[in-house]
Amino acid sequence: MADASQSSEACVPLLNATLVPAPDQVVVRLTGDADLSTAPFVADVLTQAGSLGTRQVVVDLGSARFWDCSGLHALARFTRELTVAGRACRIVGAQRETRRLIGMANLAGDLQLDGLPTAPARRVTSTGRTPLREPVAVADGLVAAGHR
Repeated sequence: MADASQSSEACVPLLNATLVPAPDQVVVRLTGDADLSTAPFVADVLTQAGSLGTRQVVVDLGSARFWDCSGLHALARFTRELTVAGRACRIVGAQRETRRLIGMANLAGDLQLDGLPTAPARRVTSTGRTPLREPVAVADGLVAAGHR
């Protein structure tokens, strides 16, 4: 397991990456805040993962928050490069806000997302009102909550 992190100043978002290689795939876990300043770090980590030569790279975004689409564009470029080479990149754990940003950046067709969101059932409290914050249900029994 390899660790990498990016942070040089207090105003720069902290973004960490962990690479977990396996025989047929490597998992890249991104944790923290991603924005324009961390996009080169995201690209470098993805390049490291791709250099391991596995058939598939799985990118776990469950603990990452994207404040703009620059890191997602790096992920889309990486995905296209792997596809051309006959390999695959799969995205798991993307939170609702990240999925929304992917859609707004017109990247949904470029990224292979797992656990597509389903419409959550509306819950009504004893007061007859719908709660303000609800978990977002996603396919395959996974649940993701909104950003803090």
